Amino acid sequence: MTTSNEQFAVNKTEQEWREILTPEQFHVLRKHGTERAGTSPLDKVYEPGIYKCSGCGTPLFKSETKFNSGTGWPSFYAPIDGAIATTVDRSLFMTRVEVHCATCGGHLGHVFPDGPAPTGQRYCMNGVSLEFVPAES
Repeated sequence: MTTSNEQFAVNKTEQEWREILTPEQFHVLRKHGTERAGTSPLDKVYEPGIYKCSGCGTPLFKSETKFNSGTGWPSFYAPIDGAIATTVDRSLFMTRVEVHCATCGGHLGHVFPDGPAPTGQRYCMNGVSLEFVPAES
């Protein structure tokens, strides 16, 4: 599965994406891959800051919405308004809601209805799709 560029503000060819992303980032962001659970150092980051799309730099999540889901992937209960888009993913013999960057269309992960208050949502993100930018002190 690939992500179409047509409906996004940031559009690059497959070769242009390959030139700016690591092989793992390309696999996840552009080919809808999934990193292995527990492999992202961002899963255990709880400092104040912003999580941006590692493909285009769009701010996606604030650190105050991050929580430890115990899944092995960085999880959040809410994105920044307007930062993400969703589609229905029917791969792997199940139906899930796939989360994309609204700016470049990069695959970020999935959202599930088993998160904490106040939203009840768990945005389970691939750490390789994110870049953490610490808050300035």
